[in-house]
Order: sequence, then C-alpha cells, then structure tokens
Amino acid sequence: MNRFKCGLMAAAVLVLFGGAASAAAEARRNITEHDLFQFQWIGDPQVSASGSDVAYVGVTVDEKRTDYETALFRVTTSGGDVRRLTSGKRDGSPRWSPDGKFLAFLRATEKDGKPQPPQLWVLPMAGGEPWQLTQLPLGVSQPAWSPDGKSIAFLATANEQDLARAECEQRKDGKDANDAKAAADKCKPLRASDVKVITRVEYRSNGQGYRDFSHPRHLWSIAFSTESTETASLRQLTRGDFDESDFIWAPDGSQLYFTSDRDHEPYYQTGKRTIYSVTANGGEAVEITRFPGRLSALSVSPQGNRLAFIGTLSEPVQSHTQSNLWVLDLGKSAPAKNLTEKYDWEIGDGIIGDQGVPRGGGGSKPVWSADGNAITVVVAKEGRANLERFDLSSGSITPVTRGDQAVTNYVANGGQLIARISNALELNELYVITADGQRRITAVNEKLFAALKLTAPQEIWYKSFDGRRIHTLVQLPPDFDARKKYPLILNIHGGPHAAYGYTFFHEMQWMAARGYVVLYPNPRGSTTYGEAFANIIQYKYPGDDHRDLMAGVDELIRRGYVDEKRLGVTGGSGGGLLTNWAIGQTDRFAAAVSQRDISDWTAWWYNADFSLFQPAWFKKPPFENPQEYRDRSPMTFINKVKTPTMFILGDVDSRTPAEAGGDQMFRALKYKKIPTVMVRFPGESHDLSRSGKPWHRVERLQHIVNWFDIYLQGKKANDYAIMPPATPDLRANAVQ
Repeated sequence: MNRFKCGLMAAAVLVLFGGAASAAAEARRNITEHDLFQFQWIGDPQVSASGSDVAYVGVTVDEKRTDYETALFRVTTSGGDVRRLTSGKRDGSPRWSPDGKFLAFLRATEKDGKPQPPQLWVLPMAGGEPWQLTQLPLGVSQPAWSPDGKSIAFLATANEQDLARAECEQRKDGKDANDAKAAADKCKPLRASDVKVITRVEYRSNGQGYRDFSHPRHLWSIAFSTESTETASLRQLTRGDFDESDFIWAPDGSQLYFTSDRDHEPYYQTGKRTIYSVTANGGEAVEITRFPGRLSALSVSPQGNRLAFIGTLSEPVQSHTQSNLWVLDLGKSAPAKNLTEKYDWEIGDGIIGDQGVPRGGGGSKPVWSADGNAITVVVAKEGRANLERFDLSSGSITPVTRGDQAVTNYVANGGQLIARISNALELNELYVITADGQRRITAVNEKLFAALKLTAPQEIWYKSFDGRRIHTLVQLPPDFDARKKYPLILNIHGGPHAAYGYTFFHEMQWMAARGYVVLYPNPRGSTTYGEAFANIIQYKYPGDDHRDLMAGVDELIRRGYVDEKRLGVTGGSGGGLLTNWAIGQTDRFAAAVSQRDISDWTAWWYNADFSLFQPAWFKKPPFENPQEYRDRSPMTFINKVKTPTMFILGDVDSRTPAEAGGDQMFRALKYKKIPTVMVRFPGESHDLSRSGKPWHRVERLQHIVNWFDIYLQGKKANDYAIMPPATPDLRANAVQ
C-alpha cells in the first residue's frame, strides 16, 4: 500500500475518531443540583497487613433522599476488583485484624424503625456472615485491634447506671410475657426526666444538641474469639469524669496511649492536652507528657519508642496558630519536638469544599516509615493539599504526592500507602501512592462524571489595596466566551481560617453551569499561605479581608468578561458574616445570599455553642469593651444596606444561631422595605451544605441560584412573594 493511501486511511481514522470524540463531548450535559443524589463518597479507607486489599466505607444517598446509607466495600490494591462486603445500611469504621482474616466494623441496626447505637461486629473474610461482639448501652466507637489480634479496643460512654440497668434486664426470668415485662420495668426509672440542668458554658454542640456530661467517653476492650461470643471478656480500661480520645496501641500490645483534658471547664484556660498510657488490662492511667495546646492523631513508631502527633500551641493567643508535626521520645523526660517549626505551611490541614464524606469519613494519622526514621503527613499549600515525608535525622522534606489536588485521607500498611484524593474534576477516589506517582484503584463516580460537562477552575493571583498578593480560583461557565459579559457570584468561604482550593466543588460547578462566573478567593485570614497571612486579621475581622474580596471583583471586571451591573455575593458562616458586612459597606451588589451568618458579634458571643473567652478574636468580652463588638458587627451598618438579600439558616444551628445573624438582618431589612427573604431548614445544623439531608442540600442550592436569577438575570419567580402560590409547583423540585 503506498504512502498516499496510508495517509488517506490515517486521515479517515482521525476524522472518524475525532468526530466520535467531538460527538461524545457534545453529548455531555451541564451538571445540575440533582446530581448530588447520584454522588458516591468513599470514607475511612483501611489497608490489610498484606497490602493487597483496602476496605472502605461506601456512602450513598438513600431512596427517599432524606439521609445517607453506608456499607463496607473491598478493593484490591492492584485495582479493578471491587466487592461489597456488608449488607447493612449503617456500617462503618472497618478495621482489619493483624492476620487479615477478619474485619471488625461498627453497625447500627434498627428497632421499631429507629437506628440503634452502633455496636462492634466482626466479618470473616474467608466467607460467612458477620457476628455481633458488643451490646453496650449507647454503643461504641473507634475500634482498634490489638497487635496480636486477641482483643479489640474501642471507646464507649456507658456509665455504671447504664450497665446496671442492662444487667438487670438480662437477668429477668419471668415465666410468661407479663412477668417478663414486670421484671424489665423494675430495671427502668419511673420517669426519665427531659429537664436539662445547665452548669457549664459549653453545654451544647452543633449538630449534636445538648452535651451529656454524665457519660464520659472511656476506653474499653473485648477479647476476640472465633468461637461463641457469649463468653467474650469485656473490660473497661479507663474510668473517671473525663473523656479519652485519640487512642492507639503500643506495638507490643502491652499498653495503649490516649489523650485527655482533665479540666471540667477548659474554656477558661488556653487549650492544653495530656498524653496518657494505660496497660492492656486497664487500671490507673499514667501521664506521659503535657502539651501546651491542642493535639490529635497520635501515631506510634514501629519500634514503639516514639509518638508522633499533630499539635497546635495555645500561646501566644492568636486568631490563628498553625498546626505542626511533633515527635515525642517515649521513656525520656524531654518535651515533644516540633519538627515543622520553621516550615510555614499547614500540617494536617486541608481544603474546604461541599463534598466531604457526609457519614463515616474517618481520620488520618501520621505515617511512620518502617525504620522509624521518617514520617509522612498531609501539608496544605496555597489551595492544595499533598503528602510530604519528613526525615527525622536530616530534617529533609520530600514531596510524596504532587499536583492540583487535595489529599483528604491517607493510611499505610503492608508496604502500601493509600490516599483518598479529590480534585476539581473528581469528587473522591482511592489511589495507591508509590515512588513513581499515584495510581487510581477506584472509579465510583466515573460513569456519572463522564456524562457531565465539567471544567477546571482558572487560577489567578491579584494585588489587593496594599499590594498584598491574593490567590483566587474562578469557575467559568462550561461554554465560556470571553467576548461576552457574564453575571458574577462572589462566593466567600467561612472559617475565617480555612481555604478554598483544588477539590471538587459541586456548588461552584453548578453555579457556573447556570451561566455565572464564580469568584472564590482566599483573602487574608485564609490558611495555606503561612501563619502570618492567616493571623493578620486578628482584631480586624471583618475589615481588610473585605477589601481583598472587592479587589478580586475589580480584577475580574478589568478582564472584561464580567458585567459590573450584575454582581452577586454569597457565603456561609464566616462567609455569611462577610456577606452581611459587604452589603453594609457597598451597594455594588445587585443581590446577596447570606448563609448561617453572624450580624451582631455581641449576640453571637452570648449564644454560640462554643465560648470565646480567650482573646483570640476580641481583646475583651462585650460587657467590658462593647464598642469593639459594635465596630465589627454588620448590624451597625444596617442603615446603609440597599441590596436585596436572602438569608439561609438551619433551625438547629448552634454554631451561628439565627438570633445572632439572619433573624436580625431579615427583620431590619423588612422594616426598611428592602427585598428580603429568610429560608429556614428544619432540623439542619451549621453543616447543612456539607452533610445535611440530601433534599435539603439540593433545595439550598436551588434557593441560592433562584435569588440570583431574579436580580442578576431578570428571571421571574413567585416563590418569595408575600402570598406564595396556593399549590406549590412540584416540578421545580423534580429530579431531571
């Protein structure tokens, strides 16, 4: 065959396949808010001792779209072989036995249609049904096998009264049903009071409600046997009035290490945490070291002579103090050593988004090398989060993963390092990390995402009012045309000490798909740009960070593709505060949506679920320096507000209570006859956008964009009229 014919055939092939690729691209559709119902999340990956298998929690939206279901899955590290392991709907926390023959996990069953507290179960990996190990009142959490595989430790909150009542009910031996019921009734109090007697400032927790101080979280263990579980030995290892957490076994199985803060009212002091040990048989806890700050993620070296952890110093008191990697030499009196003291990046921190695992996500601990001479942790830099290895001898730092991505979970065993990774175009998948790079072994969202027209955000650095460089991402519409002018949504993150970055963000993708340019910057106060950049807003929040945001809007207008008459602003939590602040400082925005916001710092100081007694954000409490709170409260500038504003609030949000935010602003704007509406979500906490009920998360997105559509795109809607339609248009919420 001559070259001319070969060239013709090659050209024909290129045209054929090029046309097919083009057709496939054209067949892709824009993402919608309803795609959230099809998302799949991966939580708590765990590697077997052989390194050949990874067990993980698969999370999906339930059929009614009111909650999430969790089950356990297994994938081989060679990739391609994925198998569901459990049939439950609330299974989590998978943990391999040291020999890889069993998988311990937590399962919450149902009784009378209601979920029961999770209990410890074990699944034989050679085949067969799982069996239940524990039946403790109030359930158990955080299981961990002993190194020899003969017992499993866990945390539980059952107190002596709970245990006595449970034992009483087990002893009942009535001869008939009536006698059995009478015996059971004797074990229960005549009436369990629902009255709350409050003696502590921090008496409730966002998303959890009232805190129960009569049920401290203690360390337990249970003997493991492949035979009948009726004779399994259950042992309470720690006792007392205080919680234990972050426990880990010593490599020889002789003891466990854990952390605790043994102060009934720690909010009056700068944060501190102590590391303790307790023998595998239980008994009196032994103090190992006191740390002058917060610490988490204990990890013991393979040789058992060192402990690594992520720690944050409490002094000096700052608005933000960077976390560092610390190492403690066990058996020595020297304090823990800060390995990253001069490394000005966020250790163990990550990038915020709206697609973290809503249930059963799990955590990560520093990963030791086999020889105990190096530690791998996640490091967040300029909107990215990757793994880095720190050599204890030389002090050298080596990148382990690279790229525009966020490592959100990592674990090692059997010579394998596994990471859950998200990027702008991928929600979350598992990767094997090697010296040659990263290799994906799951594809749980591949089919859905292959049908979507997704684009990566554009990265921009711009100068603010004082010359400081600010980093931002810009999500452009899928069919962006630089010759056109688009409406803009400025989307402000909360925290304020957090960072947007390279992780999949449904909200940003969907807003862009609806025809908006989405600007989401990291103004001063954001993390991942060094401690000084984050802490610079201390006693100045909000303030210059707002000016950073306005400079970002100006930068996009200068580029020519944004219509300066069609600007919108939104944000949640600290971003809600800055949204309220922005509309009181400028009338350049045609519409605003403020979410789980703060409008009055004084009201928030008195009503939030956590106390602000230390001078981190304010030098003194409001009753000693009320002017400082007034100067930085958006309500102080309410008379300047002209912007039509929506407020999105969760009814059980105790982190930013409505009474200190949207309630105030809404009522004031109503009085001023400025278009406003308040959208309240029943039963939702501060975490509505990240782990709220799936339908509520979708409806939240709908309300945000509906409001902007009215004021930025001239669309008509009667959802927010004084008299709403008598019959709701259910088609608006229909799944496409």
